[in-house]
Amino acid sequence: MTKKSTKVFKIIAGVIIFFTLPSLLFFGFLYFKYNEDLPTGVQGETADQLAHNMLEALNYEAYKNTNYIEWTFKKRHHYKWDKKNNICEVYWKSYRVVLDLNNKENTKVYIQGFINQSELAPELIEKATMYFNNDSFWLVAPYKVFDKGVERRLIKENGKDALLVTYTTGGTTPGDSYLWLLDKNKKPTAFKMWTSILPIDGLEASWDHWKTTETGAQLPEFHKLLFLGIEITDIKGYN
Repeated sequence: MTKKSTKVFKIIAGVIIFFTLPSLLFFGFLYFKYNEDLPTGVQGETADQLAHNMLEALNYEAYKNTNYIEWTFKKRHHYKWDKKNNICEVYWKSYRVVLDLNNKENTKVYIQGFINQSELAPELIEKATMYFNNDSFWLVAPYKVFDKGVERRLIKENGKDALLVTYTTGGTTPGDSYLWLLDKNKKPTAFKMWTSILPIDGLEASWDHWKTTETGAQLPEFHKLLFLGIEITDIKGYN
């Protein structure tokens, strides 16, 4: 290796270390500070009753009877969900995908307002489905604790009852678990996450800033995750 090549190599190596070392140190700090093992708990009537209490605190009947929900996730993805028929219009950039969540074959893709059936359409359908699964979860997750394939366990967290929910099927990443932390009225204040997409187990995100829609359904407008904010705007619920 020539002197010039050696110098270039050292410069490149120095730049890589300069940018990666602080990131590795920061990740290590976060990992040792927040990483937690998945807790174990008890399934059965007590866990189910806690889940029912949480739903009652959120006025689940109002949510169940809400036919349409609209929202914007992080000012990027826009949704108009016909919850009654399980059809959702997903908008981002110049794309609109009308997802039929019961029958994927009926899904339609539009680009710049024109229907599109090219080779790009399946990719956009998968992307819209992924967006919907993630973004709707941050909006309505508490209401999904009795979905098919969901396991519920009663946990003691700092001496208080907490609800551990595991999604064994469905969604984009089955197998994920969430520990709901509740106030004295059993209303969610936060959850901890054990998911395949996060490198740290047990990270906590807030569930607050609740908005009551015209139907009475309660939906969150903001979550705090570490030093990040997840904003949900333009929330509407109507029949």
